[in-house]
Amino acid sequence: MEAAAAAPSPHGGPRAAAGGAPARGLGRHEYAVLALTFASYAAFHASRKPPSIVKAVLSAEWAPFSGARGPHRLGELDVAFLSAYALAMFAAGHLADRADLRRLLGAAMLASGAACAALGAAYFLDVHTLAFFAAAQVASGVVQSAGWPCVVAVMGNWFGHASKRGTIMGVWNSHTSVGNIAGSVLAAAVLEFGWGWSFLVPAFVIAALGVVVLVFLVAHPSEAGLEVQAMEVEMNGDGGEEVELLGEDKKEAQANEDDELEMEMGSQLPRAIGFLEAWRLPGVAPFAFCLFFSKLVAYTFLYWLPFYIRNNAVAGQFLSHKASGILSTVFDIGGVLGGISAGFLSDAIGARAVTSVLFLFLSIPALIVYRTYGSISMHHNIGLMFLSGYFVNGPYSLITTAVATDLGTQDAIKGNSRALATVSAIIDGTGSVGAALGPLLTGYISTRGWNSVFLMLIVSISLGILFLIRLAKDEIVTKLSTRS
Repeated sequence: MEAAAAAPSPHGGPRAAAGGAPARGLGRHEYAVLALTFASYAAFHASRKPPSIVKAVLSAEWAPFSGARGPHRLGELDVAFLSAYALAMFAAGHLADRADLRRLLGAAMLASGAACAALGAAYFLDVHTLAFFAAAQVASGVVQSAGWPCVVAVMGNWFGHASKRGTIMGVWNSHTSVGNIAGSVLAAAVLEFGWGWSFLVPAFVIAALGVVVLVFLVAHPSEAGLEVQAMEVEMNGDGGEEVELLGEDKKEAQANEDDELEMEMGSQLPRAIGFLEAWRLPGVAPFAFCLFFSKLVAYTFLYWLPFYIRNNAVAGQFLSHKASGILSTVFDIGGVLGGISAGFLSDAIGARAVTSVLFLFLSIPALIVYRTYGSISMHHNIGLMFLSGYFVNGPYSLITTAVATDLGTQDAIKGNSRALATVSAIIDGTGSVGAALGPLLTGYISTRGWNSVFLMLIVSISLGILFLIRLAKDEIVTKLSTRS
């Protein structure tokens, strides 16, 4: 096949020549995309974990976070990052639908590394000014907001039409928990050398991976010269990938059409969807507001679980800072399996809202049991924390990945792939507002007792369920009507 003329990719990057790309090339690139986007967002989450790991140290010995108002200020520091992240997310999604995804993602990772390193530098420079910490957190939130729309858009470009999208996205979205685990272990491992190192090590990791992304990421099949009809990747019954490529008998016709395709490419690319238009898409608002409460709960654990473990005895003994940070990873391990299970179940029954409601509902007794019996022994604590992470992170993972991709490529927008980043940013941005609120409230409510914090979490889960009740009912009615 003669090399096709280069044409711009749908996301601003140059389109590579398509000369003789073999069918097996798509599989190779897909694995690379999965690995790079997985590692990239795991690094984002790893760089967010140090504040939770060092909380107990800061509250004990580092002004302005020590003293009676220490938990309040630590909560305010969390909200500085998360509110900036949430507000910037909406603009980041809009930008990702128009920018070169590889360059935007790589730049965001390098900038995130710099912001994380700035927080670590406060230890070595003996900085005790609250404004410095808040400014660094705001900067970190702004640059990290570009990460999620980029990786979801890249995944949508390659896997947007996969029939087992929920399972693929469920496995892929374990990067959140894997990143949390890696960040917790890295930050806790070097904490004894000074809390500044807990920031510098994750900062180096995300910056190094940012360079790898800039060099190797292929954001769209067309950038690798892969001519895939309708960019569809269908999963067959045996779990293998069936890729429909242009056949050998179409070579000559394709070569004749290349020049015309190049000229028409700009006008044929789907237009980027508007912000308000994306909000009006079916299902976007209910899932966005459900994620508001789901992320409120998940991020409360993300930022406060090590502090909670450190200040609540297990079997009559208080754990060290390092042990508390490492033990908190059990919640994320449960979250990995919860996200995969939610994706698999939603594919099996074909009902995303029903699956989300089921996991949210079961997370309520899981949290009650963990709070009540988690302090009896280490075995109880680990088992119940794992169960809590399993049910809390299941719907969070499902909504931010498979559901966002479903909604961003639905029939209402005729498969417009350039809407995906905007829809994903709306859903995750709304969720991130809840993520900012949860840790802030916890900083104030925890001074009245942890029972009050768990009550807040249970009320939040209940409200999240309410937003999906109608969609879940519609899914059930649809399933029943198709069977009758």
